[in-house]
Amino acid sequence: MRIISAIDIIEGKCVRLSKGDYDTKKVYSEDPLEMAKQFEAHGVQYLHLVDLDGAKSKHIVNHRVLESIASRTTLKIDFGGGLKTDEDLHIAFESGAAQITGGSIAVKNKEVFLGWLKTYGSEKIILGADAKDEKVAVSGWQEESDQNLVPFVKAYQKKGIKYVICTDISKDGMLEGPSFQLYKKLLDKTKKVETLITGSGVEDRELIGINLIASGGISHIDELPKLAEMGCEGTIIGKAIYENKISLKQLESYILGNGQG
Repeated sequence: MRIISAIDIIEGKCVRLSKGDYDTKKVYSEDPLEMAKQFEAHGVQYLHLVDLDGAKSKHIVNHRVLESIASRTTLKIDFGGGLKTDEDLHIAFESGAAQITGGSIAVKNKEVFLGWLKTYGSEKIILGADAKDEKVAVSGWQEESDQNLVPFVKAYQKKGIKYVICTDISKDGMLEGPSFQLYKKLLDKTKKVETLITGSGVEDRELIGINLIASGGISHIDELPKLAEMGCEGTIIGKAIYENKISLKQLESYILGNGQG
């Protein structure tokens, strides 16, 4: 399971929110680049970078922060927040994003999102499926849509989506543990049997599912093996690091122990 550190940006600063509420903003660093370098120094290879100004403004805002981190570290960055147009996407990739995450756009403008998937491919486009009471939330979690989480993900899976970031909003930033039941349900419901032809021409059937990236509520290092055992492809860790619930040394040991470093 990949360990993905998280940096959320407001006004160029590294912040965290609780349950997506902008009024709970807490600044942890004035310099996101230095924070990213700390992650890199401890063996973290992946970064989830969210432009919270962009999510509110509905267009990319903090691409300079993305460019700075991408050009001065080796971190593989997935970038989200406010990506609404082809031009936003172009700016994100030109600024160094390895992947982008589309959440609100996948609900509100399906044609545009599917166009991105067709143009850039399933390795570069992540579906952001964040939910409250299993209803997909949009616009920086300021709105709840009428889309139910599991059918929403399954519909995009049929269109070719491989990577899904799912956050249970009620857990986000609360340091009360991740939503194990929700992730298990999502993993179970999206598994499908595929018939593969081996090199010898023999058919082999196996269960194929989405690459689920768990996000929200991570509070203790012991939760990571549980998420891995469930089948999560990655997990995003933010506030637990900033509040010293999980140390970078602990993460470094976990990464090295699991062959990621």
